[in-house]
Amino acid sequence: MIEILQQIVNGIAIGGVYVLIALGLTTVFGILGIAHFAHGSVSMFGGYLTYLLVASLGVPLVGAVAIAVIVGLLLGAAIEFLAYRPVRDANPINAFIVALGLTMMVEGINLQFFGAEQVVIPTDAGHIYDIVGVTIPELRLYVIFSAAVLVAAMAIFVERTKTGQAIRAVAENRDAAILMGVNVNTISLVVFAVSTALGVAAGVMVGSLFAIAPGIGEGLVIKGFAVLILGGLGSFPGAVIGGIVLGVTESLAAGFISSAYKDVIAFVVMIIVLLVRPQGLLGKA
Repeated sequence: MIEILQQIVNGIAIGGVYVLIALGLTTVFGILGIAHFAHGSVSMFGGYLTYLLVASLGVPLVGAVAIAVIVGLLLGAAIEFLAYRPVRDANPINAFIVALGLTMMVEGINLQFFGAEQVVIPTDAGHIYDIVGVTIPELRLYVIFSAAVLVAAMAIFVERTKTGQAIRAVAENRDAAILMGVNVNTISLVVFAVSTALGVAAGVMVGSLFAIAPGIGEGLVIKGFAVLILGGLGSFPGAVIGGIVLGVTESLAAGFISSAYKDVIAFVVMIIVLLVRPQGLLGKA
């Protein structure tokens, strides 16, 4: 039982990263219908930038994360304006090609500016807590807490602000929202900026918990889309539940079967859910 609880705690930490990735993806997909494949690579850019600020320039971690998130906001807005807006009303295959091109471009930028070496973001969170036999590293607690705060902030933003109401209106019926005076261009810009900032936060968490290296971004975005399918496309609560389920499943599989099969087990669970409930756990039929 102790080992099960240990793996669940570990799974919740990595699940928090998946949730942040999935929230960015589901917001973009639910409103604009764009599969933003470059999201994982952009997240890794945020992690690399944080590492550079902390390890090379001596910026405190909190300040480095704040700078990276601000850069993420600006980068997301630039991606929407320069890459996706010109093809928004074109054939969907155009946005698909743009997304693949962006992925390769951002990966190339990461390699050019940050190199191919695996790096870990240094932190001072080295304490380990022992709670009824379950060991919980201080860093994992920070990750879980930070993910929870960001999810709550995103929920408040979407549900309680005028911009959030406009976002939900565009997601529900774009044409009706335009007729009611909603500026779709502005909403698209905000959606990409916020989703990229969430992705940057996830990249920082990955870089602190594990490591950042070329290729990790692609794997991360695949997990993000797996969470979307598991929780239900376009569902905010579904992304949260799906991310935690996927993270815990992976952790249990790694702990009791083999870490080599954790990805396989996670996707088997996703396939089973789709067979039983094709729209996902909380998606609409």
